[in-house]
Amino acid sequence: MITLLIEKNTHDNMDISYKTLGALKTSGYVSRSIKEELRTNLIDNLINKKSSFIGVHGYENSVIPQLERAILSKHNINLLGLRGQAKTRLARLMVQLLDEYIPAVDGSEINDDPLNPISVFGKDQVAMLGDNTPIKWIHREDRFFEKLATPDVTISDLIGDIDPIKAANLKLNYSDERVIHYGMIPRANRSIFVINELPDLQARIQVALFNILEEGDVQIRGFQLRLPLDLQFVFTANPEDYTNRGSIVTPLKDRIGSQILTHYPKTLEIAKTITSQEAKLQNERVCEIYIPQIAKDLVEQIGFEARENVYVDAKSGISARMSITAYENLMSTAEHRCIASNSSKTSIRFVDILGMIPAITGKVELVYEGEQEGASFVAETLIGDAVKTLFLNYFPKIKKLTKTNDGDPYEGILNWFFEETSFELMDDGSEEEYFDSLNRIVPLETLINEYMPNIEPKDLSFIKELVLWSLVEFKKLNKQRIDNGYSFKDQYGSYLSNI
Repeated sequence: MITLLIEKNTHDNMDISYKTLGALKTSGYVSRSIKEELRTNLIDNLINKKSSFIGVHGYENSVIPQLERAILSKHNINLLGLRGQAKTRLARLMVQLLDEYIPAVDGSEINDDPLNPISVFGKDQVAMLGDNTPIKWIHREDRFFEKLATPDVTISDLIGDIDPIKAANLKLNYSDERVIHYGMIPRANRSIFVINELPDLQARIQVALFNILEEGDVQIRGFQLRLPLDLQFVFTANPEDYTNRGSIVTPLKDRIGSQILTHYPKTLEIAKTITSQEAKLQNERVCEIYIPQIAKDLVEQIGFEARENVYVDAKSGISARMSITAYENLMSTAEHRCIASNSSKTSIRFVDILGMIPAITGKVELVYEGEQEGASFVAETLIGDAVKTLFLNYFPKIKKLTKTNDGDPYEGILNWFFEETSFELMDDGSEEEYFDSLNRIVPLETLINEYMPNIEPKDLSFIKELVLWSLVEFKKLNKQRIDNGYSFKDQYGSYLSNI
């Protein structure tokens, strides 16, 4: 263990002013593979209680320990999970486990290790120049390569091909390694190489990866080339792709050391943390916007409801990006109203929630029944389901039928609406008009004081709207869209007005 730490410190403190192979040898530098780098630096982080995957939430006791064990085992890794589960982010964060700088033969297309070159160019340089071989230093941020697997990806893209122009200019035979134009994988030598959505890669292309993972053999145009590449492969895949678009061929899957299952956030708190971290323009609004915590809960609850909804294709998954973009739309809806009314500050209203619909409709895959109903209808249904779920976390269950004098906590509110001809909330009403309208419903505040006595005063208006919209969802009140606003009525009054 001590040896590992000393070796890591030696690599971390390398003087990158060394410009020749001779100077590098004098420094005492010792080559090691990329998997050894990752393993050694991870061990150092674990000993020092330092997180290696900062910014990834909800995986602390599930995905990250499995990923760390795979790195310790020097495995190539497949991250298997639905969209929006931070698979690519995990792969990118592995870069921080690399040494800050590594030396390479200057001019090498495949980052040849000066102490152990593998290309003809690297070997010739060292043989010809010896200790005077010039070297360059590569930062760890430049050692991450990523390729999205699509059906049009070719062997030439990933591995390479014969370059006839180079062969003619150098007057070399096609079997000479020097006429090869290297693909992405050889150029990523001594780096982390990520292939996203692996099942989308054609089977014959996946077959070409076999020997690279196992032996380092590369075959181009029938010519066998021994090129012991030093790579850390990370693959990502969506379980849906195994049936819809392709699969990982069995021999390749057998050569991937660890397959790690990712998952969505399991609690609202984790989901809120992710959204808050990823949402843009949070602090760059032209007016001050206050958002109650329960409004943030509602944004996340929509995603949880979508994963259970009969109209939504659960196998496709509900990306965390839906909550992120919905949150951004929510804030922008309030900002838009604020700008239009020439106000300097505002708070989130329930009507702003409907501004999230464009972010929802673009992020959910619908089953046939959902397509028949329409994306907007499904989005509104998800919002309604989220409203009901959150409402029942704080208030008593609303009964469909109640007897007189049975202590129904909502009786006072329903009676108020029965006695009033109508109640309207306008989209563009000023803050004063908005608060005054809600304050008219005295029984509403009485209910909230009883069941949410410790509520923040700034949250009161949003909670009042939550109760009203919940009574609509539970069929106790009727809500109608009017010009630039919403009208709320009791069920009987609404029925009689329609007559």
